[in-house]
Amino acid sequence: MDYMKAADRLWPVLKPLMRGHAHVYRATGGLVGHRFPGAPPMLLLDHVGARSGKRRTTPLVYARDGEHVIIIGSKGGYPKDPAWMHNLRAHPDATIQIGSKRTAVHARVAAGEERARAWQQAVAVDPKLARVWLDLASLDLQNERPREALEHAVRARELAPGWNEH
Repeated sequence: MDYMKAADRLWPVLKPLMRGHAHVYRATGGLVGHRFPGAPPMLLLDHVGARSGKRRTTPLVYARDGEHVIIIGSKGGYPKDPAWMHNLRAHPDATIQIGSKRTAVHARVAAGEERARAWQQAVAVDPKLARVWLDLASLDLQNERPREALEHAVRARELAPGWNEH
């Protein structure tokens, strides 16, 4: 069984764990959940469901490119984009929390030279994660049809300095 099939089977367990992670992160102001030993930094993305209109929170690995924040919508190589990516396409205005700081952002897809630079920044975040992302890119280069998820290095641009509490 490949790892994506295993992840699908584990999703009923993983989903509550991700919710718990987001809850603890938020409750502790990022003291718990922003960084774990040996793991890349995590942020909380607050976004609006494309169809439901419900507010959702998703913990994600991120990288920085100066004052910009980079998140990658690869879903670990799954053929479909993650739900949060679909939601950001429909409602690009969102909020991120990094540590205790919450900031309003406007998500957009990076293209061209900016995308290449964002990709380099993202894979530099963590060597183990970089290997997964680079292996994923290699797999996509071998496919006849490029995987759409890899075309979306979403960059969130800070719209307002300081806090943006809901």
